[in-house]
Amino acid sequence: MQTTAPYYSDSNFTIFKVPYWRAYFYKFLSVQLWGGLPNKLQKKISCWYTKFYQKPISKHIIKPYLRINYQDENYLEKFKPPFGKATFDTFQDFFTREFKELPKQSHKYAWPCEGLLCEEAQIEQMGLANIKGELRSVETVFGLKEGDIPKDYNFTNVFLHNKNYHRIHAPVTGTIRRIQHIPGDLVVLRPWIYKQNPSLPAFRNERYTIDLADTTGKIWHLSVIGGPAVGTIALHGNVKVGKTVSIMDELALFYLGSTCCMASPYPPSLHTKNTFVEVGMPY
Repeated sequence: MQTTAPYYSDSNFTIFKVPYWRAYFYKFLSVQLWGGLPNKLQKKISCWYTKFYQKPISKHIIKPYLRINYQDENYLEKFKPPFGKATFDTFQDFFTREFKELPKQSHKYAWPCEGLLCEEAQIEQMGLANIKGELRSVETVFGLKEGDIPKDYNFTNVFLHNKNYHRIHAPVTGTIRRIQHIPGDLVVLRPWIYKQNPSLPAFRNERYTIDLADTTGKIWHLSVIGGPAVGTIALHGNVKVGKTVSIMDELALFYLGSTCCMASPYPPSLHTKNTFVEVGMPY
């Protein structure tokens, strides 16, 4: 009898195996208990929780956090404090770190974020999600109705762990066609507790959707999704409808916890489900 629930359905993927009882328990805490609270209360608790990371004392977490989570002793050398600061004064400064130099790339399409590619499939292969007793299509993630995105488009969901870089960049050069804020919950994002539906939080959590029309006129749909302890999803000042952005331009950043979903005209060229992607890698 199987006693563990592998993250998603790949039997070769063992990093996030958890006992079935624990997966069900975590899902209950996230969806039924925490998810049952009013949205305003979720946000109020999340904002309270994040205040500690904005205090100067929280900067003392950075060094031990680096030792625990990164094998590269010089990991932080390629980043700088955010917003023109000279030093990392708080843990939040570390979390919203900026690249000193953006990764160099010469390809047409790039990954917009860093994290675990926890779901990847053609739109027509995606099933419906049962959210609070209502069936929703994948277009719901992007604030659209079923059929608004071509069925041959590809859906990807990248989970950003707390240790990952938390800024979202343009995957392609193009023009911003739509920006939509979608209110919602802040249920736990960690995909391995949702078994066969790792994208469940993307259907119900608060998020911003950004549509980009590339130079050929094809639309790239991005959704930046918040979770518990997310104080803010902040769009870059240049992110406005009608603005032209270049590949790798910054679009948004998270203040703790996040997921980035994308519906694109093409499938990933090098990556498959349950692999790690980084900002600037060829899409």
